[in-house]
Amino acid sequence: MAAVSGKIVQNIFVAQCCHQNRQFGAQYQRDRCAPNLRSLLPFQGRKLAWTGISSMHLRNLSKYQSGFVNQGNVYCNAAPSSTSLPSLEKVDFLKLQNGSDIRGVAVAGVEGEPVTLTEPVTEAIAAAFGAWLLEKKKADGSRRLRVSIGHDSRISAQKLQEAVSLGIASAGLEVVQYGLASTPAMFNSTLTEGEQFLCPADGSIMITASHLPYNRNGFKFFTNAGGLGKADIKDILERAASIYSNFAVEGLVNSERKASVSIKRVDYMALYTSYLVEAVRRAAGNIERPLEGLHIVVDAGNGAGGFFAEKVLEPLGAITTGSQFLEPDGLFPNHIPNPEDKEAMKAITQAVLANQADLGIIFDTDVDRSAAVDSTGRELNRNRLIALMSAIVLEKHPGTTIVTDSVTSDGLTTFIEKKLGGKHHRFKRGYKNVIDEAIRLNSVGEESHLAIETSGHGALKENHWLDDGAYLMVKLLNKLASARASGIGGGSEVLTDLVEGLQEPAAAVELRLKIDKSHEDLKGGSFREYGEAVLKLLENLTDSDPKLQKAPVNYEGVRASGFGGWFLLRLSLHDPVLPLNIEAPSHDDAVKLGLAVLTVVKEFPALDSSALDKFVQSS
Repeated sequence: MAAVSGKIVQNIFVAQCCHQNRQFGAQYQRDRCAPNLRSLLPFQGRKLAWTGISSMHLRNLSKYQSGFVNQGNVYCNAAPSSTSLPSLEKVDFLKLQNGSDIRGVAVAGVEGEPVTLTEPVTEAIAAAFGAWLLEKKKADGSRRLRVSIGHDSRISAQKLQEAVSLGIASAGLEVVQYGLASTPAMFNSTLTEGEQFLCPADGSIMITASHLPYNRNGFKFFTNAGGLGKADIKDILERAASIYSNFAVEGLVNSERKASVSIKRVDYMALYTSYLVEAVRRAAGNIERPLEGLHIVVDAGNGAGGFFAEKVLEPLGAITTGSQFLEPDGLFPNHIPNPEDKEAMKAITQAVLANQADLGIIFDTDVDRSAAVDSTGRELNRNRLIALMSAIVLEKHPGTTIVTDSVTSDGLTTFIEKKLGGKHHRFKRGYKNVIDEAIRLNSVGEESHLAIETSGHGALKENHWLDDGAYLMVKLLNKLASARASGIGGGSEVLTDLVEGLQEPAAAVELRLKIDKSHEDLKGGSFREYGEAVLKLLENLTDSDPKLQKAPVNYEGVRASGFGGWFLLRLSLHDPVLPLNIEAPSHDDAVKLGLAVLTVVKEFPALDSSALDKFVQSS
């Protein structure tokens, strides 16, 4: 990566003082703090209200006392308090696992959603990751292992960043904060070589909950081997539960727990964006401004992706007027930052048409997913985005295998295999499942260069199998840039021409059939066992129905073709839900497929079939 000018590294030494007698989940209060802090920090009476201290406050301290950064450590020397501590709330850490991520409720205020991701819980999880990392990677003695920390725009990001920093430091590792960042950049920090940027990081934590509502948050973890898997997350959560229980013991005995934390801050996003810019320039033959004159609008959904317009597109010469929702706002006031969401796609489509732009780009909250819209308002997401990326990849790697999730269309298979000459390997739902399967195929001699989900997660072998929404869009920009450099010119038709011939169904629907876990029909069993019983009966029906043909190769749920279309009923990865996808050449044909599934669903009283009932009655 090219060096980035400006001040990249800023050292902030923060004394995380006097954790004894902490009131977990509320505020950190200490008596008799150093006099010089009284003029700097918010107090409540004679007690220091640590709740309000975020990395933002720390950055702003220089406004109140010049030269603060150069003064070294700030210590809070406090005598033990006689205030009794409330006991820590019990936490089921394993319930925070969401596949290969951790997610929970971080902000109170939504009825029926109590806070589960408190600061003490967060600190314990971070400390557990630190312990896990120390076991996996042995320090060479020249320096401590370091962990980079970044976050998206969520309103709980700052407080969780401080808790994560404390947890990492308490495990004996070096803390490097990136502030507002993208998930792909956090993984990239484990690969970058350059001590001037404090890289590579030995491990990385992204504080995000993707497109979930404002009150949620969570964590994604990386090493240079990629994102952690489900087993690793479970291991970390089990360690965190043990660490958390020790917090309670320490509080009861009023033990003096001090941790002086050296927090370093790096503007890594400047380095990351320069990498994206250089990738497009190379594709165009090292032209400085290969997108000169192209009008491209960006919709960041008030997440972390607003950088793409100013830091990537504009240096390449693109016009970005009309870009919207670039400002980080964790309340997401305009639309859900999610390329799968209809309102989000409508918003970027309207922006493209209103500004007569050549292309529109939309990101999810943490920029590991993306989609596009061409100049006519045609959405390039889901199957179309997969088809487009497949065409781009197969130009360079003829015959390669494209790995997708389970809900991709039969038309996409025909397009990849008949039109492009590749191989379509339809696997399980879940971006980590898709990526891991592509890696596995390569390991056994089957070449694969692209793993991509209909959700907008896309990873390429050339990019270390990182699901990077920004890099995915760079691959589209490369096509535009190289076309202009070759004198072909044109706008987004360069891209839409690549998906010409993709067969798309006239009717496509996804229905969610919920399992009532409290229904007596479960008889004490798990919702997963109940769901598997539904799938087994449907499989038996499919085998015996001459109008249906079960998919010869299928890795998830029950998939069958019939009436010119297909259906897939599967069990959700995490929730008591059976999602049903149906695609057909007409609505009536889709209803026929729905009726076949309904025959089975009606045999299971705990399964809410109302959505399917409504659909089949709409013919």
